[in-house]
Amino acid sequence: MSDPSVYRTLLLSHPMPNVLLITLNRPDAANAFNTRMATDLYTLFEALALDPGSARCVVLTGSGERAFCAGGDLKERHGLSDTDWQAQHLVYERMVRAILALPTPVIGAINGAAYGGGCELVACLDFAYAAAHAKFAQTEVRLGIIPGAGGTQNLARAVGERRAKELILSGRAFSSSDAQAWGLVNAVYPSEDLLTSVLAVASDIAANAPIAVRQSKQAIQRGLQMSLADGLAFEIEAYNRCVPTHDRREGVAAFNEKRQPKFTGQ
Repeated sequence: MSDPSVYRTLLLSHPMPNVLLITLNRPDAANAFNTRMATDLYTLFEALALDPGSARCVVLTGSGERAFCAGGDLKERHGLSDTDWQAQHLVYERMVRAILALPTPVIGAINGAAYGGGCELVACLDFAYAAAHAKFAQTEVRLGIIPGAGGTQNLARAVGERRAKELILSGRAFSSSDAQAWGLVNAVYPSEDLLTSVLAVASDIAANAPIAVRQSKQAIQRGLQMSLADGLAFEIEAYNRCVPTHDRREGVAAFNEKRQPKFTGQ
C-alpha cells in the first residue's frame, strides 16, 4: 500500500492487529464524494488489491456522527457540462469496481446519514453495521438521474428487487432499523458502541486464515452469480486452493495441540 499521506480525503489507521480502518474525512461536507475522494478511494483499493500489507480486514466509516457519506458533492457538480459530468462519474465507477473487486473483506460502520452515493457505497460492501440514528436513501431520481454507482444492482441484491424498486423510485429515506430488517445492514448499535462492535467483528475475521477468508468471500460473491451446479464446482476450486497452504496445516495442528493458530497467509 502506498504512503497514507497521499490520500487527502481519507484517514487511515490500524486500531488493532491486521485491521485497516478507513475513515471518509470531509466532515464539513457531510463526507460527500468529490472527485478527490473518489480518486483517493479507488487508488487506495487498487493498491490494497496489489499489496494488502498487514490488512486482513478493512473497516470503512465516516468522520463525525452526522454523516457516513452524503453522496456526490453537488456543489462541485454545479455547472458541470454533460461531458464533464460523465467524465467525473467515470471516477465514481472505478471507485465502486475497485471496492467490489478487493479480495480482502470490507465491512462498514455506518455512523450517520448514507444518502445517494453513500447508500450505494453501503450496498457494495461485504456487509455493514449501522448506528441507531443513521438514515439511508437513494435520492437520485429527485435530481433527474438514477443510482449510477452500482445502486440499482447492489441494493437490489441486498434487499430484493421489489424493495429496491420502492426505495429507488420513491427516493424516500429509511431508518437504520428498516435497513436491518430489509438486509442492507446486519445489526444496529448505539452510536457510542458502533465502531467498537464493528472492530470486534473485524478482529475475528483478521484472526482467521487469510487465504481461507479470501477464498470464502470469492466463492460466495461469484457463486451467487452462477447456477447452483456451477457455484458448487467453483466452491471446490476455492476449497482446493486452501488445501496446500501452510495455514491449513497450522490450523489443524493448533486444534490438536489445543492452542491458538498462528496464521501467516501462506
